Amino acid sequence: MIGLVLAALAALGYVGARETSVFAVRAIQVDGVSPALASRVRAALQPLEGESLLKLRAEDVSRLATALPRVEGVSYDRSFPNTLRVRVEPEQPLAVLRRGSEWWLVSRRGRVMARLAPGRLLGMPRIWVTKKIDVALGGVLGAGGGAEEAAALVPLRAAGVAARVSTVRIVDGQIVYVLRGGLELRVGTADNLTLKLAVARQILARTDVVGYLDVSVPERPVAGTNSQVSG
Repeated sequence: MIGLVLAALAALGYVGARETSVFAVRAIQVDGVSPALASRVRAALQPLEGESLLKLRAEDVSRLATALPRVEGVSYDRSFPNTLRVRVEPEQPLAVLRRGSEWWLVSRRGRVMARLAPGRLLGMPRIWVTKKIDVALGGVLGAGGGAEEAAALVPLRAAGVAARVSTVRIVDGQIVYVLRGGLELRVGTADNLTLKLAVARQILARTDVVGYLDVSVPERPVAGTNSQVSG
């Protein structure tokens, strides 16, 4: 009986704490990103101020924070009595999307992170789309609208060739990387892409190739001077 009474009192105390301002959010601490982005995250989370830490829902914290185009995800801790601690996972820049005269920064997930002034981030690979493709800040590139090209760029960093790629295009399902200097690296479809890139890296490290290097069949790489992509 005593145990039941204590449990009931504890439950009542918890419910009371949830419904009062004792544990209301009065400060939001943001970690894991630059001060500028942290400030924007705090502003995005302001609707949570005044809400009890005990009533916070993970989906609400995530929804508000990830509405920012540069935020991929968040986790949080309750620091009683009144502080919400949020750790941010930022979107990772991958490429510059070009649509006519417009320049956009795209993340590794294919999300549009920011609109850029022309000429910004010249060291990043380019993805080109037509003016018919809708591009929206915070949106994700769709099929036929740059998504495939973005996916093709993701393995480049692990393969150690990201810095050499100027742009990527897909012709009839065949991936073609254009390297700085004009060399075309043809890898065929996305199948076994990691292996194909590894083979290409070894060849490029040992041999001066002009024109194109075709590793679509990694066991039989082909190099030549004809820059026309067969289709």
